[in-house]
Amino acid sequence: MSTAQAEVSTILMDKVADWLSQSALAGNDLETLVKGFCERLAAAGLPLKRVHLSFSMLHPLYDALGFTWLRGQGLEVEGFRSENGVHSDRFLTSPYYHLLSNKLDHLRRRLDPSVRSEFPVFDDLRRMGVTDYMAFVHPFNGDTSQGMMGSWSTDSASGFSDGMISALLRIQNYLAIATKMAVLTKLADNMMTTYLGGDAGRRVLDGQIKRGEGDTIRAALVMGDMRGSTRLAETSGREIYIDTLNQFFDAIAAPFNRKGGQIMSFLGDGFIAVYPCERHRSQSEIACQAALAAAHKASARMMELNLRRKEQGLGDIKFGIGLHVGNVMFGNVGLTDRLTFSVFGSAVNEVQRLQTLTKKYPHSVLASKDFASYCGDNSWLTLGTEELAGIKQKLTVLSPDLSGALALDEDAAPIHDRISDAEQVMLLHRDAARLSASDRRKLQ
Repeated sequence: MSTAQAEVSTILMDKVADWLSQSALAGNDLETLVKGFCERLAAAGLPLKRVHLSFSMLHPLYDALGFTWLRGQGLEVEGFRSENGVHSDRFLTSPYYHLLSNKLDHLRRRLDPSVRSEFPVFDDLRRMGVTDYMAFVHPFNGDTSQGMMGSWSTDSASGFSDGMISALLRIQNYLAIATKMAVLTKLADNMMTTYLGGDAGRRVLDGQIKRGEGDTIRAALVMGDMRGSTRLAETSGREIYIDTLNQFFDAIAAPFNRKGGQIMSFLGDGFIAVYPCERHRSQSEIACQAALAAAHKASARMMELNLRRKEQGLGDIKFGIGLHVGNVMFGNVGLTDRLTFSVFGSAVNEVQRLQTLTKKYPHSVLASKDFASYCGDNSWLTLGTEELAGIKQKLTVLSPDLSGALALDEDAAPIHDRISDAEQVMLLHRDAARLSASDRRKLQ
């Protein structure tokens, strides 16, 4: 492709900048914004073969998102959970690493087939027909790890002209502003979903933020708790205790956060989850049966976890789960300047007492008679009638037959144990920012 000799249209580039501004104000997500931006650059006459962009997300599960656009092939998105911070050899010999290590803003290289590649990625780019490459780093501000890094590649025989480089540098500023807005919007959504749950997070983002605001809903309720955690905390170190607690939550709590279930909060070594439903029998049956199925999966996952722990010479983790159904208040409580979004009411107290009764009975899962009545023909063992503290009416307590618990959890979300290129870029960007801040403090 030989369009490098053509002048870049300032009018068309201004149109791209206008679109970026409008897209950011409209609240478009990052993927929509990046794809639309790349396609419009190509439509404006820039002979781009490949565009790569990485953005830090400040997300509890993901460090970065990466986008690679190829002319005629669209956009590829990558983003994986980081399980360790080890950089690959390929990344350590990448242009991005060179940029950050030398505190450079830009790096440009002409790709001459007769010259040995300075960076391994250039071999891949040459095979695409790329002739000219320019990488950049663009922090969103100087004091945080939020930022954008990327590269432009062209297959024009003449490479990038000065006019093209000028246009790309100018449009980078508009892109940084637009994507920062999209990243912050995504960050807010991520944080609300991660820390409050999907439904509660959406309610808060939609403006339900006043103390006392909320609804009364009917729901199947789940309360789970780990046994022996106090002793574990006293006899093991902080890291071992937290790691064990996370293993416990991964095994037992995850099934209750799918198929209609929402974990409302983690309470020390326990959690409460709800399955909202309408106030008629068919919807209550769906909610209670989904909660019971999740209890089967949680029990199976705990058995698997304890088998792995036994192989490592570790003791079993014991647990208790209470299952109930009833009306609960769902909304904001707390101080005027410090709120939490949760469920409360007599039904919550009852499910908490049910969970506590697993210490009395030799069963790890207990349910109320009301809950069991919505679960069809499942086998239940009636254990007796209990007078619960703070509850006026006695509660009939039952235990489900867990002999058919699934051996595997087919719905488990995949855990990626590798770090994507996007993460490596932003992890290094973050580390460089921290090192720079440390250097500044030493000089003060």
